[in-house]
Amino acid sequence: MKKDDPVNNNVFSIRDEAGNIIECEVLFTFSSPETNKDYIVYTDNVKTGDGALQVYANIYDKTGQSKNLMPIETEEEWNTVESILAKLEEKNSEGEK
Repeated sequence: MKKDDPVNNNVFSIRDEAGNIIECEVLFTFSSPETNKDYIVYTDNVKTGDGALQVYANIYDKTGQSKNLMPIETEEEWNTVESILAKLEEKNSEGEK
């Protein structure tokens, strides 16, 4: 997917493979010292069949020089992203009690 607009006010637009423009909301960004890359985690606010919010993650250029979202390709990177998501979910679950 190509990022069309800079991340502004936590909302940005992407163009899908069919050319449709989809508005997405940034959930959070983070840098990983292990991979030396910056990641963006976002949603298009679509719910899955079980009611969970669909969430996406990509590598991005936090300097803004490149407007392309890059795919996460290695298992190590996915493990890093999933670990952070799991910690946030656990923290949110504890806060709801």
